[in-house]
Amino acid sequence: MTLQCTVCDDTAGLWVREQQMDSITQIALGAAVAEATIGRKVGRKALLWGAIAGTLPDLDVFVPLGDAVKNFTYHRSASHSIFILALITPLIVWLINKTHPQYREHSTRWAITIYLVFFTHVMLDSFTTFGTQIFWPIDNTPVAFSSIFIIDPLYTLPLLIGIIAALVLSREANRGHLINRYGLIISTLYLGWGLMAKNIASVQIKDALQQQKIAHHQVFITAAPLNTLLWRTIVMSDDGYYQGFYSLLDEDNKIDFQFYPSDESLLNGIEDTWTVQRLKWFSRGIYSINVNNHDVMFTDLRMGMEPSYTFRFKVAELGNPHIQSVIPEHKPSQRSGDIIIRTWERIWDKTINP
Repeated sequence: MTLQCTVCDDTAGLWVREQQMDSITQIALGAAVAEATIGRKVGRKALLWGAIAGTLPDLDVFVPLGDAVKNFTYHRSASHSIFILALITPLIVWLINKTHPQYREHSTRWAITIYLVFFTHVMLDSFTTFGTQIFWPIDNTPVAFSSIFIIDPLYTLPLLIGIIAALVLSREANRGHLINRYGLIISTLYLGWGLMAKNIASVQIKDALQQQKIAHHQVFITAAPLNTLLWRTIVMSDDGYYQGFYSLLDEDNKIDFQFYPSDESLLNGIEDTWTVQRLKWFSRGIYSINVNNHDVMFTDLRMGMEPSYTFRFKVAELGNPHIQSVIPEHKPSQRSGDIIIRTWERIWDKTINP
């Protein structure tokens, strides 16, 4: 959720690149929240500090933690805790007062503003696939609604329009301030729509599984890239998983569930290692295990779609006679260049498989 990382390992760098567009969203959200909260008192400086505070929680990607799995799974933990951010808020207010002493009388309003920016940042992350450990360290379980993709222009655009209006329009008429407020309202309503859309898709997907009598023990549903009309599901079975898509525009729920094998026995002998246990916990059971050129691969199935997955890790090597645990390496799948085009086409045409 920030800029290119030059000091972290490849995994952290990839995580940064994955979230560059999401950074724009968080900067826009932070600026919009600050403008709505304190903009009328301090002018355009609200936009600046809101944008800065909106970026701060994601600076953890610049901290190398030892290996690929740690860099991956510890993101959005302490730096996204509502308790830690509450402790950081006074430091940011102190910095603002040092930089703009003429606004020291608004210290309390600044504190409210900065914490609201932090809070809305972590709440927005909670609507995405991986979620956020907002209650760390009391509870490390990520809160994840999986109702919006990490990048969604329909959420970000109203925010951008609002902060641009607040930036360029005259402060005397307050038109920019009002447009910014409307942008916040629209983007918030869109988050609510995402939850409603997911509920509709969930009902149809679970009904389709029942009709097709597909045995399973877990179902994961998330928004497909860049929209909330198409929904992707991963259905876990004992020997693998199914992937399917449902569009809110489909005339029926006859979903084409495609099966892919997964071999849990490949973890025999290393199932109790910290790396495997950590990945199982973080992926919440939505993962696959397979072999690629004698490498045992652990794939988090929540981000990506067949056959391209972002978070895929080498956790062991095949040996003779036993597999050997290794320092985990990030091995992302090769990406298909037309995935966005096919996703868009699938919204309207159920015969297309993204």
